[in-house]
Amino acid sequence: MTQLTARPLIETRHLTRHYHLGGETVMALADVSLTIHEGDFVAVMGPSGSGKSTFMNVLGCLDRPTSGDYALDGEEIARLDSDQLAAVRNRKLGFVFQQFHLLDRLDALTNVELPLMYAGVDRSSRRERATEALTRVGLAERLHHRPTQLSGGQQQRVAVARALVNRPRMLLADEPTGALDSRTSLELMSLFQELNRDGVTVVIVTHEPDVARYAARLVRFRDGHVLSDQRQRPADAAEELAALLAGQAEPDHASARAETEAVA
Repeated sequence: MTQLTARPLIETRHLTRHYHLGGETVMALADVSLTIHEGDFVAVMGPSGSGKSTFMNVLGCLDRPTSGDYALDGEEIARLDSDQLAAVRNRKLGFVFQQFHLLDRLDALTNVELPLMYAGVDRSSRRERATEALTRVGLAERLHHRPTQLSGGQQQRVAVARALVNRPRMLLADEPTGALDSRTSLELMSLFQELNRDGVTVVIVTHEPDVARYAARLVRFRDGHVLSDQRQRPADAAEELAALLAGQAEPDHASARAETEAVA
């Protein structure tokens, strides 16, 4: 499915978000209008204070805009109350953060089951779906390992499996490689690209150009505004990882910059 035929999953129109700090009004988002289609892979970049994290919080139904419209999968989010927003997050969105937020006392399988427990899914179905999600991220042999028995990269994969277990429409990742080394970051980006090829819509918030280049679209924020919105030819993380593991080359981020073309 191309972006010309894919259905819009995210639509924001003239989105704003203001915060009142002391006697001042801080404009975190200003007149943001964006459409993200099903199957897209978007990297959102910008310096600290640019509005990128606020934008992700609004997309993730963790915050409400001050004004403007936001539709997720055809549903107007502004009309929903807190309980309805929680239900949307649980059904349609998966979250991956820089910190893994795993419970040390639980094994990988039980950590991944938690969203299903909150959704009231029966134990047998929870086990089946959590096992399926962990297998999908390459951890079929680590189901009963606790977080302290896993590497950082494996813990992040558990977090990705937990985000996928409810079969969300979109995966939102906030600085997902921030706590990982270069090789493990490549492994994670390869996984995200694989999930995207399988039809999962992926939105990554990052300040790292070396991460953003694996996305098919790059949106830059500055001072609450969308500074630019470009399609790009993504680098192949699996190919770079294979070369790295074979000892053939280090990832050459400077020479492998994605070629971009402005979105029409």
